[in-house]
Amino acid sequence: MEGTVLDPAGGAPGATSASVMHRVRGVWRRRWVMLGVALGVTALTAAWTLRQPRIFAASTSLIIDVTAPRILDGEVKEVMGEERSNYWFNKEYYATQSEIITSRAVASRVVDRLGLSKDASFLGLPPDQDPTTRAKALEGADAVGLLRSRIQVVPGKDSRVMNIGVEDVDPVRAALLSNEVAAAYMAENLALKLRTTEEARTWLEGRLDELGRQSKAGEMAVYDLKKDADMLSTSLESRLSIVSERINSYNLKLTEVRTRIAAQQARVDAIHRLRKDAGNDETWAEAVPGAKDGPIQDLKSRYGEQKAACAELTERYLPEHPKLLECNRKLEVVRDDLLKSLTNVVRSAETQLAEAQGEEKNLNKLLDETKAEAFQVNKKAIEYGRLQRESDNNQRLYELVLKRLKDIELSGLLRTSNVRVLDAAQPVLVPVRPHTRRNLMVGWVMGLLLGLGVALFLEMLENTVGSQADVEDVLGLAFLGVVPRMEATKAPGDRDLYVHRAPRSAVAECCRAVRTNLLFMSPDHPCKTLVVTSSGPQEGKSTTCINLGVAMAQSGNRVLLLDTDMRRPRLHRAFGVPNDLGISSLVVGEGSLDKAVKSTEVPNLFVLPCGPLPPNPAELLHTRAFKELLRTAGEKFDRIILDSPPLNAVVDAAVLATQADGVVMVLKAGRTDRGAAKRALRSLADVQARMFGAILNDVDLRQPRYGDTYLGYQGYGPTQDEPKGGVAPS
Repeated sequence: MEGTVLDPAGGAPGATSASVMHRVRGVWRRRWVMLGVALGVTALTAAWTLRQPRIFAASTSLIIDVTAPRILDGEVKEVMGEERSNYWFNKEYYATQSEIITSRAVASRVVDRLGLSKDASFLGLPPDQDPTTRAKALEGADAVGLLRSRIQVVPGKDSRVMNIGVEDVDPVRAALLSNEVAAAYMAENLALKLRTTEEARTWLEGRLDELGRQSKAGEMAVYDLKKDADMLSTSLESRLSIVSERINSYNLKLTEVRTRIAAQQARVDAIHRLRKDAGNDETWAEAVPGAKDGPIQDLKSRYGEQKAACAELTERYLPEHPKLLECNRKLEVVRDDLLKSLTNVVRSAETQLAEAQGEEKNLNKLLDETKAEAFQVNKKAIEYGRLQRESDNNQRLYELVLKRLKDIELSGLLRTSNVRVLDAAQPVLVPVRPHTRRNLMVGWVMGLLLGLGVALFLEMLENTVGSQADVEDVLGLAFLGVVPRMEATKAPGDRDLYVHRAPRSAVAECCRAVRTNLLFMSPDHPCKTLVVTSSGPQEGKSTTCINLGVAMAQSGNRVLLLDTDMRRPRLHRAFGVPNDLGISSLVVGEGSLDKAVKSTEVPNLFVLPCGPLPPNPAELLHTRAFKELLRTAGEKFDRIILDSPPLNAVVDAAVLATQADGVVMVLKAGRTDRGAAKRALRSLADVQARMFGAILNDVDLRQPRYGDTYLGYQGYGPTQDEPKGGVAPS
């Protein structure tokens, strides 16, 4: 595998199965925390349960019918009749009854009957309480509300049975309260029906009086109308019939008169035309109809005879002859009589016409009066019908209300109820609460869940690098290996050379594994110079650098350790060599590389001390002389390992990373902060440093979190060199 110059601080792109298993192992590592929390919660639950008072329950079973038993005739309806056949209506009815059972009215009946408002035991007051304090407590206590809170109504499944349960600290009192609640409910149900019936009766009585007055007033209005319309002997129908007959009679007579008037008018008109056409001829009247009657014919005959006689005398005598004059005088008399008779005939025709017209006028007047009377009678008939209907309606309503009032009075005398007791409550000596076993089980389960939550929370709060998953998933680095914790009793020098002095130990084996991983990082281009650094101080980078150099030297390579930590150098102390001549001296041109390099007790392992501490380490490492020093050392040695300062403290490590083949990060297990490690990697990424990977240092293999992962490093081979626990190397 190759090193990378990509952003190593970006971390893994997402959660992997390894990270999930890492979380699972982290939670399992804190299993004792989970168990402790579970035991604590269970203990608290047990203590709370044992401190709770024992509650007893008793239940009374009632059968609630939708309607009460029908004793009276079916015609008698009760005010609160409940005739339901629909499932949802019945369900609503029983839900209503449940509310009534738990109502304040029912509870008040029980409290008043048993005197629970003065019962200190029922109210939960201490028995040894001061009388004054008890009196105030009794005054402020709500016995009704307390009783309601203890009542439970459980309807029977697919039945009309309703179970009334009451809980109390006394089993006998629980049974008593349950029975009393059932009795109070039955009494309240009956009282409610009676109250409703009484209210209905009172309303009906008032309505009956009002309807009686209205009915009487309606009858008097009908009587007054008849009296005003003169209908005491005949009815309006008869009166209308008589008026109709009169109108028909007048119409017939009016038709006859109008026919006669038409004839008379025609006769008079004919006479007027004859008179107009005759001029001075006085004989025109002879053509008048009626002129040939007997008297007129006699006059005409006499007139003719007298005229003939006068004509004969005219022939015989002179005009002045007395006989002729007498004859002419008689002729004039007869003629005058004839003309008068004819004139009377004409006047008779005109008189008959006038008489017929007068008769028509009178008939029209009578007909108009009769029609007006008919309209008036019709109007009276309408008013009479309205008053009669109102009177009849009032009478019917009066009779209906009177009948309903009698039914209510009769049904009110009944004391039947639709509720009856099936099973009375009996004292039950087994408490229903607290449920000790159930509470303990719930407490145990909740404790486990809470413990799991605490373990997850602690795992989420874990912000240090402690495993391979943290290195690979969180930091995104290649994992080179682990370095187990060394024995605390060993001297600092022994810890630095632990791999050399304990070659068969787990530490030595782990360092050889890291060496192998580094050598195979890039087989085609093996790393020549290697920078070993850390994110912060006290993470074991110097010790790891020495142990890694020892492991490489044991493989036959000539290895040079450079102490480039020019602020706190310690390689010279680890190997016991002088520090008067070193890197700082060579960079400024003092001395030679051969004199500055010191051999160690480890074959093929050499060390180049820091030398005198310079005032400007970063600038010194950035010089051309230092690069030339690295090139020269590379010609004489197979591997060069640079012990650099921490990345987050100074920039020296970043400067060295640009001049080496790669960088190895040392992370102290359980101490190196993830954020600090990411910041350190970010500084390396900014200078495009090549990262080989990270080494997890100071790993306590005895911890459960590492036992499964790194089991191969312990328990195999001789154990005399195995570390037995201790503190981290510096």
